[in-house]
Amino acid sequence: MTEPRWLTPEEMRAWQALLSGWALLDREIEQQLKRDAGLSHTQYEVLVRLAAAPEQRIRMTELADSLVNSKSGLTYQVSRLEDAGLVRREACPTDVRGVTAVLTAEGRKALEEAAPAHVALVRALLIDVLTADQREALADGLGEVARRIRTGIPSRHGGDQK
Repeated sequence: MTEPRWLTPEEMRAWQALLSGWALLDREIEQQLKRDAGLSHTQYEVLVRLAAAPEQRIRMTELADSLVNSKSGLTYQVSRLEDAGLVRREACPTDVRGVTAVLTAEGRKALEEAAPAHVALVRALLIDVLTADQREALADGLGEVARRIRTGIPSRHGGDQK
């Protein structure tokens, strides 16, 4: 077995900054959405995705993929939104096994009410803190990480397969 390529101090700094920065940002967002809108961060993102979708509907499997969430975790969140009248589920017309999540009028209203404070917090805690170059580097870097993981480029055994 070969020795792992340990992280350099600079690499460790980047890794730890990502972990702590995301954890703190997510905690603040979660608290704000719960307090102001009665929604979890995942529930808010479900509403956002549905609002942006054609006819405000998405198949549950596609929704889970877009949110990087397990199907069971998404089912739980959508059930909560459905109980609140913000989302409804319908059978997929093209696949008898498929289920579609649909944004209700109440869901659109809840999103419209929650969005201003949410966006203000995201702007205050992240967007306005970073320079344009930092935002671009963040988007490019994490976008590449997501692309590689989604396409299976990184090895599961710790190396880059370029």
